Amino acid sequence: RAQLRYIHERKTSALLTCSVKLGGMSANCTPRQLEALTDFGYHVGLAFQVIDDILDVTQSSEQLGKTAGKDEAVQKATYPSIVGLKKSRKIAAELTSKAYQALKPFRGKAVALEALTDYLLKRDH
Repeated sequence: RAQLRYIHERKTSALLTCSVKLGGMSANCTPRQLEALTDFGYHVGLAFQVIDDILDVTQSSEQLGKTAGKDEAVQKATYPSIVGLKKSRKIAAELTSKAYQALKPFRGKAVALEALTDYLLKRDH
C-alpha cells in the first residue's frame, strides 16, 4: 500500500498541488494560504487516484469512456486490489474530507476548489 501511495503522490496529487500552489502564488496568497493549498492539492489528488481505481472496477467501459478492468487485467496494484472496495471508498472519503479541511483558511473564498472536490468525489467516469 505504501508503494501504491508513493506512485499516486507523484501523479495527479503532484499535478494538482503544483497547479493550486501556482494559482495561489499568482494571487499573492499568504504563506499559510499556500501551505493550505499544498495540503488541498495533495489530498484531492490522492482522492482522485483512489476514486479512479474504484471506478475501474465498478463501472463499464461505456460509462468510463475507456476500457474498464484494465488494471486488474495487467495485475496492476490498485487500492481495491490491495485493501478492497469498501476500504478504498472509506480512504477516498477521508482524503476528500482532508481536502475540504485544508480550504478552511480561505473562509468561503475557495468555492471553485470546493466545487472541484465535490465533482471528483461524485464522478462516475
